Amino acid sequence: MNYNDFAALYDHQYDLYRDDLHFYAGVAERAGGPVLEVGAGTGRVTAFLARRGVRVVGLEPSARMIERGLSRAREQGLDLTFVQGDARTFRLEERFPLVIAPFNALMHLYTPGEQLAALENLRAHLAPGGAFVFDLYVPRYGEMNTLRHEGETFHRPDGSRTDVFLVQRHDRPRQHVTTEYFVDTTAPDGLLRRQHYTLTQRYYTRFEMEWLLRCAGFEPPRVTGSFQGGPLEEGSDVMVFQTRARSES
Repeated sequence: MNYNDFAALYDHQYDLYRDDLHFYAGVAERAGGPVLEVGAGTGRVTAFLARRGVRVVGLEPSARMIERGLSRAREQGLDLTFVQGDARTFRLEERFPLVIAPFNALMHLYTPGEQLAALENLRAHLAPGGAFVFDLYVPRYGEMNTLRHEGETFHRPDGSRTDVFLVQRHDRPRQHVTTEYFVDTTAPDGLLRRQHYTLTQRYYTRFEMEWLLRCAGFEPPRVTGSFQGGPLEEGSDVMVFQTRARSES
């Protein structure tokens, strides 16, 4: 996925998403900072933590997303730190008491080799006894191979209107879901402009992720089905994992 092209739509879709913010703020405040945020995007979580007085380093592979994050920081009077890099290969001298990967960031790791490389690298950037906290959505999808409009409509000050349509395709053997976005913007004079983006995510099951964490050197995680701490149940929409680097014996 090339998030450079996707950055503007991403901001429109998720700028007002708030479900996870107070959870990650609480985790960060208890850890005391600094915090390494993996997949920082345009700084939605980064900025919220910074406003709460937490020092955050945001790791993000997309230069365009970082540009938008820095623009957000200037607008809000914040001093945010972003590092452009890949979770599998980045190298920082600093070690962190807390690493977070909010909002499905680990779903951009598509093979077991990529997943283990990233998890081992994140563990290497934790201070002794450091915590790793992240969330993933529960893999449950709508109608496949069907064009859908799921209520995403954005109205702009110039009078134009943008509607987001999508088609999803499921590759079950690889546990991939590919979403094609068709973004239609209608100008006040009726002229229609369409943009097309493709996003592929690799979903996880709970116990698969628990084994990956174990193989990467983490303790057995606490797993909940909400940001409020409720149990993971059949109807849960999210899986929240909290673990620590396993002590070397």
